[in-house]
Amino acid sequence: MTDSSDDDPNVDAEDVPADDPPENDGQRFDRLPATAAERVVPGRPSREEVVLWWEERFGVPPETWERHTFWEKGNGKLWAFAADVVSPIAVEGLGLRILRARQEHWKPSTNAVQRFCGEATKNVVVLEPEEAECFARGEDQELPRWDGDWGYVVAAHEIAGDSEASPTPRATGEAGNVEPIGVGLYLHGELRSTVPKGRREDLS
Repeated sequence: MTDSSDDDPNVDAEDVPADDPPENDGQRFDRLPATAAERVVPGRPSREEVVLWWEERFGVPPETWERHTFWEKGNGKLWAFAADVVSPIAVEGLGLRILRARQEHWKPSTNAVQRFCGEATKNVVVLEPEEAECFARGEDQELPRWDGDWGYVVAAHEIAGDSEASPTPRATGEAGNVEPIGVGLYLHGELRSTVPKGRREDLS
């Protein structure tokens, strides 16, 4: 006959270990829950939170993501996929990596900024030609004239031949005819380039 905590009046039910909560598995993709209320894996962002972050930080309209499903693989690496598949799924890649979450300041990916921030209206630093070249080379530069938020920003440049686009950095307002270059980090009057080493270019 085996002992059972259910049969032992000296064992408090609270002393019986509960099942461990589910964890993120870095070897597979899991679909994000629609809302925080549906979260099962602790710390996993919800679809609602991701959409809201892009809107609040860069002014990307929520409808931008209507045809995309969101997934996590690894610790806070979020992907967008313009279709749907069964969850979880063990594959190497699924769509486009868009965001690094599970940290104090979420960081957008270069690919996501180039793909989805063409119409961004917040925290877009429009660089002059020489500044854009410097940024594309992966170099940091002083940019004290920027008066928008500190943190991650969209570094962009004027589309060639567009005389109406302004090269002046902007934080808010209507989306202009500019092309996103990548993700910048603005701190203490300096714009730091986060262009990956393998994608840096000399445009001079």
